[in-house]
Amino acid sequence: MGRYVARRLLQMIPVFLGSTLLVFLMMYALPGDPVRALAGEQTVDPAQIAAMKKDLGLDRPFLVQYGNYLVNLFQGDFGTQIASGRPVADIIASAFPITIRLTLFAFTFTALVGISLGVFAGLKADTLRDRGLLVLTLLLISVPSFVLAFLAQFFFAHQLGWVDPNVSALAEWGELVLPAVVLGSLSLAYVARLTRTSIAENLRSDYMRTAVAKGLPRRRIVGVHLMRNSMIPVVTFLGTDLGSLMGGAVVTEGIFNVQGVGYNVFSALKNREGATVVGIVTLIVVVYLVASLLVDLLYAVLDPRIRYA
Repeated sequence: MGRYVARRLLQMIPVFLGSTLLVFLMMYALPGDPVRALAGEQTVDPAQIAAMKKDLGLDRPFLVQYGNYLVNLFQGDFGTQIASGRPVADIIASAFPITIRLTLFAFTFTALVGISLGVFAGLKADTLRDRGLLVLTLLLISVPSFVLAFLAQFFFAHQLGWVDPNVSALAEWGELVLPAVVLGSLSLAYVARLTRTSIAENLRSDYMRTAVAKGLPRRRIVGVHLMRNSMIPVVTFLGTDLGSLMGGAVVTEGIFNVQGVGYNVFSALKNREGATVVGIVTLIVVVYLVASLLVDLLYAVLDPRIRYA
């Protein structure tokens, strides 16, 4: 196990460098000048703009800028926002906990409700409740997230008055219920369908017929034999979906005014604040890599036949 973990950690290095390089290149290639945009409509001396670029290191070649970014990153320096002069690390420190709460809320909702619906439908495949689940999940997949967010905001906030339409700056747990449900709805549909298919397939397996023939209680057959083998593809999806929920929070956070990393990424993209975008995306990449490693290690827990040399 130790060798496997060490090998996976080494494999993360080129993935991390490649992904951050790609994001850095995309921000470098965007049209516009973030320093010139600070002046707005005012006329600014080109020498003054050149001096500001030199101070920020924006006049250097792309690879030099990227190399300096990596060196500073490993020292805990994510760069500085050009417009406000605020360190990107401070922006991440204030926004990341909000997105973590929103993501964990959405992830819990997705896992609990999605797996429950999938098991409920998969145990009775090709019945009315199974077809009802397929229709429900197809509806959730078909409706874009921003449409679902506006509909939820209209009915639950404006019509019924159960929640506030916008989240306050504190982003308390109770305020994040509706945004989390909207954020996790698409993933819930995939989890429910994946669980339903996996349950229905494993019910027809030889080991299930053997367990029934032995006279084992149904609770043990379903809870131990069926669930452990059926959860492997679901755990794989949920592990990668954790990073997707964080990255996909841009639209949800914008609609509900949740001032997390998605909100800050959107604002940084509009203002071409490359340091902010690259810093936040770098953190999300790390979350993806760690979640992927944890999912692979969970395989051995769910299926004893899997062993890592």
